[in-house]
Amino acid sequence: MLPKTRMTMINEELLRWSQQIQAIAQNGMAYTTNVFDLGRFQELRHIAAEMMAAATGAELAEVSSVFDVQSGYATPKLDVRGVVFKEDKILMVEELNDHKRWTLPGGWVDINEPLSQAVEREVREEAGMIVKARKVAAIFDRNQHGHPLYPFHLYKIFVMCDLIAEATPDPTETAEPSFFALDEITNLSEARVTLEELKRLFAHHEHPELPTEFD
Repeated sequence: MLPKTRMTMINEELLRWSQQIQAIAQNGMAYTTNVFDLGRFQELRHIAAEMMAAATGAELAEVSSVFDVQSGYATPKLDVRGVVFKEDKILMVEELNDHKRWTLPGGWVDINEPLSQAVEREVREEAGMIVKARKVAAIFDRNQHGHPLYPFHLYKIFVMCDLIAEATPDPTETAEPSFFALDEITNLSEARVTLEELKRLFAHHEHPELPTEFD
């Protein structure tokens, strides 16, 4: 049997290949006018689903159902996270969908929603805080920053925000908003934020002149 670290590397490679093949299939299905090519792209999508199921341990039917609803030209998804400091501590919330692990408030950017409005909305809904978006600290490729496997390629956008006032959080998504020093943070929802990313955000708080980081 292969060592666990080797198996993890193989699964990560399988995931990346499946993402690329799924994107090729989706793009081909969006633009082809040839019925035979359409069938070939559909077969490619099925192969991508099989690879992703093997890499993640998910059921093939579940992966296929997710792929089947994707249409148009495939592009990375956008996940925005609000970075709010108070007395040199960072705002975090308990993610109810991840065993109450801690994360930064945030989520998907909606269609026709400016980035600043998206992050301000997410922080208000999840943490009950009224904030003003000020600076994009980082735009990170999720695949490059130690997050666990995920079906789609996405960019994580971390936005520094100024705290204006407190409101009421949405109890259906998160719980217990609180502020933490870096050395107080444990039990992270690493699907959403990693310790290394948090270290970079503390650096941006301490040194506001730092430029936006990316990749």
